Amino acid sequence: MTEGAGIRDGDLPDDLTAAEAGMWQAFRNGTVYDLSSGDSVVDDPHGGHPWGPERTVRARIVCWLLLDGPPALAGRVSSLKLTGVQISGTLDLAGGTVVPYLEMKGCRFEREILLPEARFTTARFVDCSVPRLEAARVHTEGDLHLPRCRFHNGVRLTDAHIGTDLLMNQAIVYRDRSGRSIAADGMTVGQDLQAELLESHGELSLRSATIGVSLSLRGARLTNPYTRLALNAPQLTVERTLYLTPAGVGASMLSGATPARGTRIQRFECQGGVRLDDGRFGDAVDLERARFTFTEDQELSLRRVQAPELRFLGEKPQRGKVVLSGARVGNLVDRASAWPGPGSLHMGGFVYENLVPHGPFPLAERLEWVAAATAEYNPEPYERLAAVLRAGGEDEDAREVLLAKQRRRRESLPLAAKLWGYVQDWTVAYGYRPGRAAVWMAVLWAAGSMAFAHASHPPLKGGDHPVWNPALFALDLLLPVIDLGQVGFWQLRGGWQWLAAALVLLGWILATTVAAGATRTLRRS
Repeated sequence: MTEGAGIRDGDLPDDLTAAEAGMWQAFRNGTVYDLSSGDSVVDDPHGGHPWGPERTVRARIVCWLLLDGPPALAGRVSSLKLTGVQISGTLDLAGGTVVPYLEMKGCRFEREILLPEARFTTARFVDCSVPRLEAARVHTEGDLHLPRCRFHNGVRLTDAHIGTDLLMNQAIVYRDRSGRSIAADGMTVGQDLQAELLESHGELSLRSATIGVSLSLRGARLTNPYTRLALNAPQLTVERTLYLTPAGVGASMLSGATPARGTRIQRFECQGGVRLDDGRFGDAVDLERARFTFTEDQELSLRRVQAPELRFLGEKPQRGKVVLSGARVGNLVDRASAWPGPGSLHMGGFVYENLVPHGPFPLAERLEWVAAATAEYNPEPYERLAAVLRAGGEDEDAREVLLAKQRRRRESLPLAAKLWGYVQDWTVAYGYRPGRAAVWMAVLWAAGSMAFAHASHPPLKGGDHPVWNPALFALDLLLPVIDLGQVGFWQLRGGWQWLAAALVLLGWILATTVAAGATRTLRRS
């Protein structure tokens, strides 16, 4: 019987093999067609044990069933459900519309799967061995499942549209000729993209992708020693949360669940650069216990990222850089041990509204964190930290931050200005510790009063003059502008003139530094 003849009546084509005839009947019946032997070693689709013709069907017959298959038996729904089957030839469904439900478990494909611009309701490939999946612009109304599959020459999902969920849990993907393991630029996923415990050997590219709910890379291992980036996802949009966190290991763990205490876990690990520039995240970016291994020229780039919360709780990268320039987050949840040291952290224009430290993060270490991000003096990180502390009611810590800013600025000034800065610091701490001014004034007043009390000074004129009072005289010298009626009536000679000049000068220094501090306080309020 020629192809197409009698198909509408459900007749079997004449040229089908025994395995294909069984698949044909299972399709009409909507049942699972299982050709596995029951031996786990023999049935492993990723193993080296050969599968003979008794387990092999031609890709052309599979396409025939999916695109123009026979009608279902009475009371049944036609579907293709294969287990332990080997598909010979190229499975080419490019541009086709597949109506029947498709599910393949533990299958072995001899050649690549071609699905560009194909349309499915739901398609599931579970624990299959596939040379390559080419599925640019594929469209599914429901799920696309690829868990535990191995792709030896990459996966392409560029501009794909997945109606609900995309599952790639425990998949292993090797790079293609361009160096990418998964190319999914411009992909849209209606709900979740779960790639937990994924192994990616090459660049995972998600540029301009849109995820309707959450993107989970819990426990994934991304490795790319070939090029600069292991995760390349600028302009990524995730409506909820991006998880680069641990996953529980074991069959009992539910996908997407937070591992319970005592559960064996696998961290998210990335060997290669990460680029999340200009990303938009509706809930959070979670890096709890994430481990990054960079070369000197690689980085974790979060430039201009926007998220209500950034959970920076991973391990400190030993090399490379962390870049947060221009990022905007609501809550910065972090720990001191997660941040890299000087020269490896860049935070120019980084805006955060609240600090939520995990574990001890004293102010001294927080100031080191800011200093590490500013190889050259930049007031903005200090002012941002001070504003956040002040908004949280920690005014004293905010003043300490602004004082540290002035001290950092002083190091960039010329010698004369630097010396003047030291004077302001020693006296009233640039006005951020005004209590020091009162102490210095009291000390100088007491010292001046005692000094002037040990000598008598004749009046300048013989007429009316106030009674000599050493304490009032010393105070009149110290207080600029204010006239207490003592200076100008008594003769000072020799060292007493120098002492009076010193008190006048010190009084002006104290007054100007306090005025500068008060001006900064008024400006902040």
